[in-house]
Formats: sequence, structure tokens, C-alpha cells
Amino acid sequence: MLEPPSTLGQKAAGLLASLQHADTFFPSGSMAFSWGLEGLLRDRLVTNAITLAAFVESQALTRWATFDQGIVCASWDAFESREAWREADAYAEAMTLPLSLRTGSRRLGRTLSDVHARLGSQTASELLQEIATGVSPGHLAAVQGILWRSFGISKLETRVMSAHTTCTGAVSAAVRLGIVGHLDAQRILSRLRQPIADVLDRPPPALSDLSSATFAADIASICGDAVDARMFAN
Repeated sequence: MLEPPSTLGQKAAGLLASLQHADTFFPSGSMAFSWGLEGLLRDRLVTNAITLAAFVESQALTRWATFDQGIVCASWDAFESREAWREADAYAEAMTLPLSLRTGSRRLGRTLSDVHARLGSQTASELLQEIATGVSPGHLAAVQGILWRSFGISKLETRVMSAHTTCTGAVSAAVRLGIVGHLDAQRILSRLRQPIADVLDRPPPALSDLSSATFAADIASICGDAVDARMFAN
């Protein structure tokens, strides 16, 4: 039985919004960050498609699935409560240890808020004001969740977008660093599709259950703070 056109149209609008905002063409500022990959290349720990696949899998399953996903979902749930949103943002601040990753997440959250504010989003304008006045740091995952809900994007689509942008950001950085070409990057994304789908089949972690275990990337990011010559901002 076909759904009413109004329902189908609403779902289609949400899907179109998710495709727009998860596209690397969208000016989110994420192209300036490697999330530790540049440091791992410098230390010769990620140098080819095999080691890159391990890195992206780690980012997806022991960082995004257990940490960023929880922040994004808590932020999505907090659409009606700015106090609850600030709590999710505070968790992102407290649990991101490397300074460059913490600073990068804040910068990307502010950039995303600014872009959407310029595009006419009232929610983004309010977030930008909170960030600018120091009320909340405005981490990327926290900003994504509440903003994407404001565009009519469902919670499942928000989780999918968050996972997708995490993985595509990693392989895109790898291509620009010369670690792999575009075909190997696509192969890595394809292999991760089912493991991520398995994660999405389970409930996201609550704020009290967040964890992250990307130790090598974190250490590389911390060591990278002392390096002046680098392609990425972190």
C-alpha cells in the first residue's frame, strides 16, 4: 500500500536535506582537518590502503560508534531544550583529550553554525550566538545533531550522515596526503558499509556510556601540535 503523498514528500525532503548536508561539496570546513591521519603518516604508521583501512575502521567503530554518535543523537534529542544541548556539548569538550582535536572540533562546529546562519537558519544563528559569547564551546557533533534535526532530518538519517561524514572525511584526507587513490578510498568505504549498518541497528550510546579508543590517532595528534610544517590544521 502506497503512503500518502504528503508523508512521502516529507520523507523525501528530509532525505534531500541529508544528501545536501552530508555532501563533501557543502562548505562545512572539514577539508582542513585530518583527525590525526597526517601525524600517523608522518610516523609511518599509515602509509597504504591496508593501514588506512585499519585507521578508518578504528575511527568508525571505536570513536564514531561509541562517542560521536552518542553526542550527535543527544544533540538531536535536545532540539527543544538548549540546556540538554549544552550538556551534550560539554561531554564532547570533556572527552576529547588532544588539544588539536578539541580545538578542531570547536572550529568546525562554529564554521558549520556560521554557514547555516548565513543561509538563513534561525537555529544556527542561536547556536552561533552561544558559541561567540562562550556559553558553550560548540563542538561539531553537538552542532550537527541539533542543526540537522532543524532541517527535518530524521534521527536515523542523522546517525547515517554522521557516520558517512566521519569516514569520507578520513579517506578524503588520505587521498590529499597521497596515501591512496580514489578507487582504494571507495573500496574502504564499501567494506565499512555493513559494519556501520550493524552499529546503526543498535541503539546509540547514552551520554553516560560514551567512550573512545583511537589511541594511536590521539597520540599522533598530540605530537603533531609541535610540528609547524603540515598540510592540515590538526
